[in-house]
Amino acid sequence: MGYLTILLILAGAYLVANLVIYFWQERFLFKPEKLPKDFEFKYPNLAFKEYNLEKEPGVNINGIHFHIDEPKGVVIYLKGNSKSLKGWGKFAVDFTRLGFDVLMVDYRGFGKSTGKRTEDSIKDDLQYVYDQVRMQVPEKYIVLYGRSLGSGFAAKLASTNHPRMLVLESPYYSLAKVAKRYIPFMPVSMIMRFPIRTYQWLKYVDCPVKIIHGTNDKLIPFSTAVSLSKIQAKKTRLYSIIGGGHNNLHTFEEYHRMVEEILNSKLPKSIDPSETSLNFRRKKKKQKAKA
Repeated sequence: MGYLTILLILAGAYLVANLVIYFWQERFLFKPEKLPKDFEFKYPNLAFKEYNLEKEPGVNINGIHFHIDEPKGVVIYLKGNSKSLKGWGKFAVDFTRLGFDVLMVDYRGFGKSTGKRTEDSIKDDLQYVYDQVRMQVPEKYIVLYGRSLGSGFAAKLASTNHPRMLVLESPYYSLAKVAKRYIPFMPVSMIMRFPIRTYQWLKYVDCPVKIIHGTNDKLIPFSTAVSLSKIQAKKTRLYSIIGGGHNNLHTFEEYHRMVEEILNSKLPKSIDPSETSLNFRRKKKKQKAKA
């Protein structure tokens, strides 16, 4: 077998690999759990109401509104890339205990939600949901919370709306960058149909940004959170969970303390530099005159 033949075989295999990733990437990125229409959600000790939004023919957005008496506001919780609300609903208690209603939705193809899944269609669906919420709740009472996959979509929503706060748990710089770690030899920027550029949308967010990330996250390194926190440093605060991984932050007591601090915090007052060491400069010693 000649070198030319070998090169042609390798080139063909490389092309096929790119095509497989392009057309099959949803199977790698999304791990949905589908639920029958008559499935009944059950969350002991949590009051909730299921809803279905028929956005357009063939597109149904299924969600759950966990509610309490006299809430301080509402947390729109955008979940990760696996399972359905059946399993994610249990995390609502982390916010209802602090006095907030919680709204969760399943993306297209997850749970009872239907419709062809694309990045633009998901972004459009979530904006539609956000619009429904702000017709009933002023934006100053809306907190956007994005976890893992949901962090990118939460950043997008915050960039085009005016919520009280944006909270990102285990966020990624972009899904394209995450993919590049695993397939560095592929032209990721060309073949990714779901690049989801969190970093780009963060530039246009005008509300406080809180980032929670585990220092032992093997899927999305902690350095990613550091990079994201620098995009709008004056508006952003980074919370680190020492030893935390990608899927276990809720098992750390420190995580729950952080969420409580974040949701119950008030907007910081402007600081008067004259009352702090902010503009302190050490005076240079005068040079002695030469004899």
